[in-house]
Amino acid sequence: MRHGETDWNKKKLVQGRKDIPLNEYGRHLAWETSYGMRQYQIDLAYTSPLRRAKETAEIVGLSAIKYGDLSNQATKDYVFDIDRFISFEGNTGPYILYTIVRIKSILGKYEAQNPGIKAETILPAVSDAEKTLMLELSKYNDVMENAFAETAPHKICQYIFDLSNAFNSFYHDTRILAEEDKARQAGWIALITLVKRVLEACIQVLGFEAPSRM
Repeated sequence: MRHGETDWNKKKLVQGRKDIPLNEYGRHLAWETSYGMRQYQIDLAYTSPLRRAKETAEIVGLSAIKYGDLSNQATKDYVFDIDRFISFEGNTGPYILYTIVRIKSILGKYEAQNPGIKAETILPAVSDAEKTLMLELSKYNDVMENAFAETAPHKICQYIFDLSNAFNSFYHDTRILAEEDKARQAGWIALITLVKRVLEACIQVLGFEAPSRM
């Protein structure tokens, strides 16, 4: 007889399972629990900050390569400069993604500060930066139609670069989240929500997406 084993637990059977002695069932249950914990640890690892950072890096890297290629006119040669492609400054994929993520961050903070409030009405511009941003948005349909007709994705790239520049200028000139006029603030939120939608629609056409954070 092994240590800890008695005639009682050798003979007593698990209720509902008359073929498994209690001590054997205990070992089986322990194994299942251990296996479940290992699976949980694996699942946890896959949702860890390290994995999320890796996924974000893959998204940004893919955008850098695709945007770097498509932003050049197809009939012209260009230098494959990976350092320029991965830069967060200038006409690059990472710069476009950073702009989208910045907008997402602002919208998230606004929703947290104003739960349940829907910002749907864009008000007339009150600054040059805001007017410039609105004008860039108004070019969306013409740019997409022209790019499709000419099979010219570089025109979409140039457009979203100009739109991103217009947004970032507006962002630096405007205290969106600190604005005390709630109607004006809601109008700005509606405006940048539209900017985000346009940028996301364009990068989807180009074949990549934006991460939730960077």
